[in-house]
Amino acid sequence: MADPAPKGRFITLEGGEGAGKTTQSRRLAETLRARGLEVILTREPGGVPGAEVLRELLLSGRVAWSAPAEAFLHFAARAEHIAALLRPALDRGAWVVCDRFSDSTMAYQGYAQGADKALIAGLSALVGLTPDLTLVLEVPAAISAERMAARGLPADRYEREDGDFQARVRAGFLEIAAHAPDRCLVLDASSGADAVAAAIWQAVTQRLGPP
Repeated sequence: MADPAPKGRFITLEGGEGAGKTTQSRRLAETLRARGLEVILTREPGGVPGAEVLRELLLSGRVAWSAPAEAFLHFAARAEHIAALLRPALDRGAWVVCDRFSDSTMAYQGYAQGADKALIAGLSALVGLTPDLTLVLEVPAAISAERMAARGLPADRYEREDGDFQARVRAGFLEIAAHAPDRCLVLDASSGADAVAAAIWQAVTQRLGPP
């Protein structure tokens, strides 16, 4: 009998602005690849051409979307991302590391912008893909602001939101994690990148087993 196909794993990194998700997603993908795994490193919104078009619309700030419309746009991008990249990769046994996923829509559009949380939860169920592990990177507001300023890049429309908005996002992520402890783990991301990467790797191996 042929060996069963390897099981793909889906890991998402979440958190507010300046938490280090992009850096740590890349480092985690590199660590997994070093162990001989096929790894897909991707992001949301985006990841595939159609979703990247929507990403530009959402992050540019050129249109003042209503909160429900913005949530639907994120899920339109997500549906394309899942169909074109995530599902095929997981089905063939790849490990997927994604910088943001459905929890970001709940935190930003639900908790921070006031869109209907039940609607967002329903759309999350409809797309039919749940991460095996979600790592929520948490940093204090002062560190978040310092890191964003240090990037030296133009701020996108979410980064331009005020401190109250960013506080609602952070609180949203913490509440999401508290309601899904089997899937979510909150990690202090205020220390150096090496220390955070080590904590992430420990979490991955403890929660999912050695790759």
